[in-house]
Amino acid sequence: MIDIIPAIDIIEGKCVRLTQGDYEQKKVYNENPLEVALQFQDAGISRLHLVDLDGAKASKIVNWKVLEQISSKTNLFIDFGGGVKSDDDIRIAFECGAKQVTGGSIAVKNESLFLSFLEHYGADKIILGADVKNKQIAVSGWQESTQLDIIGFLENYVAKGIKHVICTDISKDGLLQGPSFELYKEVLGQFNDISLIASGGITTLDDVIKLDELGLRGAIIGKALYEGKIKLSELTKLML
Repeated sequence: MIDIIPAIDIIEGKCVRLTQGDYEQKKVYNENPLEVALQFQDAGISRLHLVDLDGAKASKIVNWKVLEQISSKTNLFIDFGGGVKSDDDIRIAFECGAKQVTGGSIAVKNESLFLSFLEHYGADKIILGADVKNKQIAVSGWQESTQLDIIGFLENYVAKGIKHVICTDISKDGLLQGPSFELYKEVLGQFNDISLIASGGITTLDDVIKLDELGLRGAIIGKALYEGKIKLSELTKLML
């Protein structure tokens, strides 16, 4: 069964959601991210996708205290991303309780450093963040586009040992109109050995079931949970 992975995005220590990565389209859902994480845990969820949006903008980890608090007060398996741009950043993330760390912008802008993370911590601890718009990679909290094609980008890193990939279609994110099934089908058609996690646009339980049928390893769910489009109780039943 596909891993159900709720998302908590952090700005100024608060649980927020953006629309299509736009910091101007921010909605605060809870001022206490730990409270949200505990609700997920109480519902039987075991994983959490935690993103430091301040960190993504600042190019260094900012909200490490939130990570530390959630990891110490819950049993959730946390993958953490946002602002991991140096050896110090990734060390802080793991020391504060992250079980996996996602590198997106760093994998584009400083390949040698990202590969050193992969070598030092191992392929099961490092996730490649592939954020795309029109099949091209975007970086820096989606504020910057590149000419890198998603397939070529993944080809390079899969050849170098990457096993875990979070792929987000920015054009779908936060719109509650469904995920990019065709994109994921294409990626898995090229790289059937990777552990691919879908992110962006997941709106209904049917979306999750369809992603499972396509062979996705995980589904990151954000706004649909916060807006009540998908209920935690429904996800719990799905996991049984």
